[in-house]
Formats: sequence, C-alpha cells, structure tokens
Amino acid sequence: MEGLETKDKILESVEALFMKYGVRSVTMDDIARHLAISKKTLYQHFADKDDMVYKMSENFLERAFKQYEEIAHQAKNSIEELSMISVCMKKDMEHLNPSVLFDLQKYHPKAWNLWMTHKSKVITESVIRNIRNGIEDGYFRSDINPEIMAITRIILIESAFDSHLYPRDRFNFFDVQTQLFDLFVYGLCTEKGKKLYLKYKEPNYQPTIL
Repeated sequence: MEGLETKDKILESVEALFMKYGVRSVTMDDIARHLAISKKTLYQHFADKDDMVYKMSENFLERAFKQYEEIAHQAKNSIEELSMISVCMKKDMEHLNPSVLFDLQKYHPKAWNLWMTHKSKVITESVIRNIRNGIEDGYFRSDINPEIMAITRIILIESAFDSHLYPRDRFNFFDVQTQLFDLFVYGLCTEKGKKLYLKYKEPNYQPTIL
C-alpha cells in the first residue's frame, strides 16, 4: 500500500501499541518490527517518533470528538448522554495503559498540548452544556455551577492517572475511573436524576453508539 492509506494503517497500529505498552517504551525499531516494514519506510511518512506521536494524537482526539458529538445527538436526555459516555469510557479504559498521558506530558510536549486543548475546550464545553440541559430538565440540582463542575470533572479524570494517589499495585485503573465517574454523576443528580441514572446502569441497558 502506498501514500495516505499506508500512513493511516501505520498510525492505527502505532496507536494500538502505544495504548497497550505506553509511548516511551515503544521504539521506532519495535514499530517497524511489529509492522514488518523497514524503518526507512516509517521515516518516509514521519519525520521522527515525536511527529508520529503528534499525528497519532490528532487522529485519536478527532475520533473521540466525533464519537462524543454523536452521543450528544443520539442521547434522549442529559442522563442518558452521561450513561453513553460511561460506556465509551469503559471501552477506552480496557485498552489504555495509564502511562500514556504521563509519557506524552514528559516526552512529547507538542502532542501533550493537543490533549490539553481537547481537555480545556471540548470536554469542558461538553460537560457545561450537559449540566445546563440537566438542570433545565430537573435531573441535576439547580444550585450547581456548571463551570465549577466541568473543572471538577477534569480534575477527577486526571487524578485517576496519578499513581501516587492510586498505586497500580493496589488499584485497578478501570475501577478508579468508573467510581470517580459515578461519584461525579451522583453529586450532580436530583432524586429524579438518580432514579433515571440507575435505570441506565442496569445490565440490560445496551446503548447503540455509532
């Protein structure tokens, strides 16, 4: 395969490797060996590993943005939107090495800035919109400040990656993220909202997320 198709295939495989093993531990030699291609071929598409990590991050975040945008359109209400996001998070967490974001922050600042922009704009704006809709529908408490809660959500997400707070030998990363998410949602909800959220958490609830 040549051109864009080859580049996309490389990025797809690279993302899977990074998410499984972390970014720092995977070398260009590892990638070439995994794809059964030469390093020369890799360098025809990417200037270096930093360039590859940046483009992988672009693809990942663009895909995430589209997915969460689709959820916002599909969801019948603010509670279902959060429930569908929870399902997506669980799927993502199953394939994510917690060291990925740490590696980006320490070794790939350009890619890290992309994640920070995504966090500060896309996630924050999405949470604020969701909370405002939930307040209007009576599912969330009217005394909540949406902007404060959006920032709180970001802090909770980041805290789960902190191995000092949640040592890997004592806590499962997936469980930490799930419980922090539930804590956040329950803190927002009125009694009406809690009942609906519990309904969506039932095992037979299987949302169709495109």
